[in-house]
Amino acid sequence: MLGGLETDEIARAFLVPTATMAQRLVRAKRKIRDAGIPYKVPEIGDLSPRIDAVLTTIYLIFNEGYAATKGEAMVRADLCTEAIRLGQLVRTLMLPQPPSEVTALVALMLLHDSRRDARLDEAGDLVLLEDQNRQRWNQQQIAQALPLVEEALRGGTGVFALQAAIAALHCQAPRAEETDWAQIARLYDLLQRLQPSPIVSLNRAVAIAMVEGASAALELVDALATQLDDYHLFHATRADLLRRVGALDSAALSYTRALSLVTNDSERRFLERRRREVQPS
Repeated sequence: MLGGLETDEIARAFLVPTATMAQRLVRAKRKIRDAGIPYKVPEIGDLSPRIDAVLTTIYLIFNEGYAATKGEAMVRADLCTEAIRLGQLVRTLMLPQPPSEVTALVALMLLHDSRRDARLDEAGDLVLLEDQNRQRWNQQQIAQALPLVEEALRGGTGVFALQAAIAALHCQAPRAEETDWAQIARLYDLLQRLQPSPIVSLNRAVAIAMVEGASAALELVDALATQLDDYHLFHATRADLLRRVGALDSAALSYTRALSLVTNDSERRFLERRRREVQPS
């Protein structure tokens, strides 16, 4: 909330209904009030036990900026910039030896944000990673981030370090077809073991599709149907895989389901265009 997110945006970040999150926030604010918890920078000895929750919060703020829950704009640069600033601030607070995951998160956000200008076309419509003009990527940010990825990985393969390594592989590929998808899939294998979640499994399936083909990935995606039925990107991903194997009618149905759940206008236009491609009539 302090980072600028509204209740429905926070709910989306945690994959829970808005009403559920509203109740959690009320309880949290009541706890802060009743316990008299001060709003200040913790003492050095108190930082380590809190760092994981802080990093997660910063990344959720960044994600809302990277792919806004609602509205016309796909990207909210203000939130991305604020999240990066907060990550760098935490890293500064913990010098001279910041935990590797702090460094990894800063690198991860810089790498994702480096593609900001290429993610939308002139009309504000979504451009997929594979179709982006890589000349528009912020090479200065990429150059700043890559040494941080290496530094983080020397400290261990944490959740953010693995994600930063995946983002680095994308940013280091001169062309989409030169992306090292096999290595990305292996990194997702590690990430899934370290932090098992349906979202990680979905992203891993996308990587598997690029290595082994869409049919292999479809089996993995379908296994997530119960957990992610209310998540529009699950249905969008499934639709794309069905499109790639030639099951156009089924793809159209999945695009329709994704459209019933999406709340961002830019994403909606993209999904509508894709549905028209598989179902012209």
